[in-house]
Amino acid sequence: FLTEWINRTLKEEHIVVKSLEEDLYDGLVLHHLLENLGSLKLDVDKIALTEKKQRQKLSVILEAVAKCLQLEESQLKWSVESILAKDLLSTLHLLVAIAKRFEPTLALPPNVQVETITIETTSRGLKTSNAVEYITENKENIEAQSKDDAFDELFSCAPDKLDAVKKALLQFVDQHVGKLGLNVKDIESQFSDGVILLLLIGQLEGYFLNLRNFFLTPASTMEMV
Repeated sequence: FLTEWINRTLKEEHIVVKSLEEDLYDGLVLHHLLENLGSLKLDVDKIALTEKKQRQKLSVILEAVAKCLQLEESQLKWSVESILAKDLLSTLHLLVAIAKRFEPTLALPPNVQVETITIETTSRGLKTSNAVEYITENKENIEAQSKDDAFDELFSCAPDKLDAVKKALLQFVDQHVGKLGLNVKDIESQFSDGVILLLLIGQLEGYFLNLRNFFLTPASTMEMV
């Protein structure tokens, strides 16, 4: 499935992948894939012939992936060394993460799992431990996540508390966008065009949003979108 997806994505670049382990370890295909899917411009050479260059290239690529996925190093299920060593499990984890981030509509089969066997050398001999590792999401977990969240429960079970929650949210929004001289009185109408939401995110994350990137006073549905 992943091989077909990569080949379909990179068809115009005449790149054909036959083996995930053998064709992705040096970073060339990953480089093309990320630039194609995420419009990422990676500051590395397209072709890396030596192992040192390949390691450097993979380091840049995987750093960009972790940044896009907003993952800490401890959360990663792959590394430069494991991809370079043609580790299939690491390569699968990496590709699934890229697919979920850049092409979330891709219908990856759920519940794909493998049994891993870890062999350790101890003073008493070899010690083995077995574990089941999911490559794609556990369907039961997905279904559990799709059940009602706190807001769904609020609407259905405690509608009388809804006004209190809205009031608290309005105070929160007002506290932050008030610094820009704005006043929010109605969540439904004032959030519908996206402007307050963008400015709120900018205030919370502490960065400046270029006003040329969106319409500050949208006059049509298209401008709101």
